[in-house]
Amino acid sequence: MNPISIFYQGEGIREIEHIEASAEDTFGAVKARLCQKHGLAPEAVLFLEDAEEPLDEAVRVRDRACHTGVKLHLHRCRLVKVTVTFNGESVNQTFTPGTTVACVKFWAATKFGMSPEEAGEHVLQIAGTHDRPRPGTHIGALVSCHTCSIAFALVPDERINGRPEELA
Repeated sequence: MNPISIFYQGEGIREIEHIEASAEDTFGAVKARLCQKHGLAPEAVLFLEDAEEPLDEAVRVRDRACHTGVKLHLHRCRLVKVTVTFNGESVNQTFTPGTTVACVKFWAATKFGMSPEEAGEHVLQIAGTHDRPRPGTHIGALVSCHTCSIAFALVPDERINGRPEELA
């Protein structure tokens, strides 16, 4: 049987990494491999990207895979407290560590009453920095287990000659 691609981020793993697993492997076996590879404690838990609950480690990889594989997040935090500030107003919500920056931005834009067009002109920036994580970044990749929280500012996307800065 063909191996299944597993793309993941996690605690201390900001860039997307890749391994392959057998369709018959359990997520418990995948977690053990990832913990060993990255030196994470066994109490870390796996989440599917944007899922609200940790993965059951007895589930087989084939049961959650799609044609492109599986997207996972490995973290000791089960929830991350997120604060987003815009125009002097702040909103708070907890998310699982496998939640993407894009999902958090959508939630925040909705809370601030932005239209889809307005939201498209803004990005999340880590508070007190110039760091603007990519939309596909899991928020857990941005926090440590010691804090399990992060603060963002919702800021206008910088444009150069009408194009987003990252494309210019």
